[in-house]
Amino acid sequence: MKFLLVGLGNIGPEYALTRHNAGFMVLDRLAAQHGFSFSMTRLAYTAQWQYKGKQLFFVKPTTYMNLSGKAVNYYLKQEKIPVENLLVITDDKDLPFGKLRLKPKGSPGGHNGLRNIDEILATQEYARLRVGIGNNFSKGRQVDFVLGQFPEDELIQLPDYLDRAGDAALSFCTLGIQTTMNNYNQ
Repeated sequence: MKFLLVGLGNIGPEYALTRHNAGFMVLDRLAAQHGFSFSMTRLAYTAQWQYKGKQLFFVKPTTYMNLSGKAVNYYLKQEKIPVENLLVITDDKDLPFGKLRLKPKGSPGGHNGLRNIDEILATQEYARLRVGIGNNFSKGRQVDFVLGQFPEDELIQLPDYLDRAGDAALSFCTLGIQTTMNNYNQ
């Protein structure tokens, strides 16, 4: 059985440790822990890994956040993966830092990457793992906040947080969405 795990973010060193790159960070952490690596391919950095009898295909789109749907659609078709085996991992400013929320479907909630995926796939019926980044910004400063670096106190906690998010993503592939939601949604 094949799964497509997509981490959303923006390419380039200026975005590397920004809150908006939480999806990239989760996949990078999984790769570092389990010894697989990403290669530049069409529209994305991709990697493959066998885990507990499942074939996992990882995608970090190089299309920038707001055009993520192009890469998601391409790899769903290229790898012949059904949309029910898609998990999109993204930041969420409406969740406090440290909280995870897995949902089987939903609206983009103001997230332009999810909005573009919804438009290109013509559905909201795919799983998404939202990684809370908090919303400690003043009116009109949302862009600066999501494209900003994590503060030092959050950077200290970030490795454990990314590990939990990675564990949730692997659980989605092996135990299914309901069990994973029960175990990881707080």
